Amino acid sequence: MTIVDSLPLTSIDALPKERIRFGIILLPNFTLTAFSGFVDMLRLSADEGDYSKPVRCSWSVIGDTLAPVRASCGIQITPWETFADAEPFDYVVVVGGLLHSGPQASDETLQFIRDAARKNATLVGICTGVFALMRAGVLDAHRICVSWFHYWDFVERFPAVNSDSLVADRLFVIDRRRITCSGGRASIDVAAAILLRHFETATVQKALRILLVGEMQKGNAPQPHPPGLEPATHPKVKRAILLMEQHVGRTLPLEELACKLDLSPRQLERLFKAETGKSPQAFAKQVRLRTAAWLLTSSDRTVADIASSCGFSDASHLGREFRKEFGMPPVMFREQRGGTPVEGDAAAAYDETFPGRVDVF
Repeated sequence: MTIVDSLPLTSIDALPKERIRFGIILLPNFTLTAFSGFVDMLRLSADEGDYSKPVRCSWSVIGDTLAPVRASCGIQITPWETFADAEPFDYVVVVGGLLHSGPQASDETLQFIRDAARKNATLVGICTGVFALMRAGVLDAHRICVSWFHYWDFVERFPAVNSDSLVADRLFVIDRRRITCSGGRASIDVAAAILLRHFETATVQKALRILLVGEMQKGNAPQPHPPGLEPATHPKVKRAILLMEQHVGRTLPLEELACKLDLSPRQLERLFKAETGKSPQAFAKQVRLRTAAWLLTSSDRTVADIASSCGFSDASHLGREFRKEFGMPPVMFREQRGGTPVEGDAAAAYDETFPGRVDVF
């Protein structure tokens, strides 16, 4: 007797004509939370009751070999089948994690992703799985959601990407047959959004309640607030701050920022004053300075390079604003926080002490 044969008629009538098939690729050092949240939504939505049978949808962990894949926390998961043995999928889900701890997606994995795209599968990148989709060349002309935490890693690795297509202020983005998700708990939300394409709302809500999540977050909900800045409770202000981080290399005009948030400039100014005590322009400058401070201690880039990346006209301009914010020049800040002075910083230190020109800003 099959799984469907064992179900009551009322359940059979509610089932889709064909199961939705998900193939899940785990990259080395993948994030266990992102994987487990996504697959548990599938499990709990796939069947009636608490039987976890793959009736409405099925899922398979796939890989180029059957060698176990290690999660970032050390747990290992063995693929169920290889790419060569897997049947076609409706969705191919790539779950990433740590970027700087060994190998990423293999050439065989990237080719499988390309083949799945040619077969019109919907591709889903979760956490740094989006990096693999980008390397596979399947994200052209699509909007791409990345975690604010990995935004600069993405820009550094893919400098040719159009910054207007990058989204770092939302949980996930669905753009035709490409779905990208910031990761973590948002993997539950993006799984729910996908399942709502195929199942009744009550089926998906049941799964969310069992996971004690309650209501799913929509894709345009803001990502959690970056560290080091005052928290804001209003979602529009949170998104505005994340947009400032995303565009840290240039100052977004107030009108453009407000337009992205569907607010008037006056409304945005009032919200910022109420939530942070600062104007949007003042807060944006603080974001750029905090980013510069982080780059000084976490990278070997010169002060001049950091100044350019953070929207300052040159090292001297950054130096003056940095002194106002932190009470010391960037080079001293780097030395006191354990960073290593690099070539070019001596000239920057001289410029900070003896500015020879007036910057226009």
